[in-house]
Amino acid sequence: MFRKLPLYLSLLLLTQCSKCKNDPAPADPTAQLPPATQTGAGTFGCLLNGRPWLPSGTLNVPNFFVLYDPTFQNGTLDVRTYRLFGNANNRQFFSFGGDGVNKTGKYTVTSSVFPPVLGNGTTYFSDNSKMAPCNFYNLLPGTTSVTGYFILSRLDKQQGIVSGTFAFTLAQPGCDTIKVTNGRFDYKL
Repeated sequence: MFRKLPLYLSLLLLTQCSKCKNDPAPADPTAQLPPATQTGAGTFGCLLNGRPWLPSGTLNVPNFFVLYDPTFQNGTLDVRTYRLFGNANNRQFFSFGGDGVNKTGKYTVTSSVFPPVLGNGTTYFSDNSKMAPCNFYNLLPGTTSVTGYFILSRLDKQQGIVSGTFAFTLAQPGCDTIKVTNGRFDYKL
């Protein structure tokens, strides 16, 4: 019996290796995002802590929209989105944007203003499945560190198309860091 043990172990190893070669490679998370277009396609996607994040569900308002006001603060961009998972009580929201947005190029995301006003380009994230204070990032000034940017690749005021890419990080003491990467959006105003 013991003489055949090396033979059995070798066969087991060989069969396991052949299974490894036939397993498909793990999917690239960025391949699960919509393409970065500039046509007003109404698409949004990013990686949230390395996982694909796409808008989903409905709360009687679109789950992705862009507000652009060329007259306020020399141009204010506000990209807003949410997704529902499980039921309407489990949801995540986030927004980003900035002021002085009046042409294509790279912009720094805006942190919270006081008094806190959601929108107006403020970068924030909320997840109501988390306990406070880790359920809302950037509600009050000084509680959340915000770093990042967005790049407007198209700002066509005549055709009403705004599109670009983005990445930002939100961190606050005692909570997980929210890292958004490979973001892209394309919207018809």
